[in-house]
Amino acid sequence: MSETGHLETMEPNPVWVKDAYADTVDVLAKYRHDLDYHIWGGDWCKDCRAQLPDFGAALEAAEIAESRIHHYPTEKEDDGSKTGPGVEAYDIEYIPTVVVEHDGAEIARFVEEERVPIAVYLADEIAAAL
Repeated sequence: MSETGHLETMEPNPVWVKDAYADTVDVLAKYRHDLDYHIWGGDWCKDCRAQLPDFGAALEAAEIAESRIHHYPTEKEDDGSKTGPGVEAYDIEYIPTVVVEHDGAEIARFVEEERVPIAVYLADEIAAAL
C-alpha cells in the first residue's frame, strides 16, 4: 500500500467467494505484476463500505502485491466536493473511484457504481485494454 493512507473499507470481505468470480480473478492475476490500482474512498462513505471490501477480496485473491495498491482517503466538503491526496490530479468527483494504470497510463476507471461489482467491471476493462 502506498504512503498516502489506509482505507479500512479495503480490508477484504472474509465471506467473498473467489470461485464465484474465477474469470475476474484470472484477469486480475494475469496482470498482477503490470498494473497499479489507485483507490479513492472514505470509510465514512456508505457506497465505499458496501463495495470496497469485495474489491479488496478480489485483489487479495488475485495476489496483487500491496505495493501496487494505493489508497487515497478522501473527505467530503459541505458543498459535496471531495478533498484529499490526488483528488485534483486525477479529477475525482465521486467515490469510490478506482483508477488502473499500466506503465503510468490510465487504462481503466471505475466511478461510484456500475451494473456489476468493481472487480468485474475493471477486469472487463483491463481485458479490453490489454
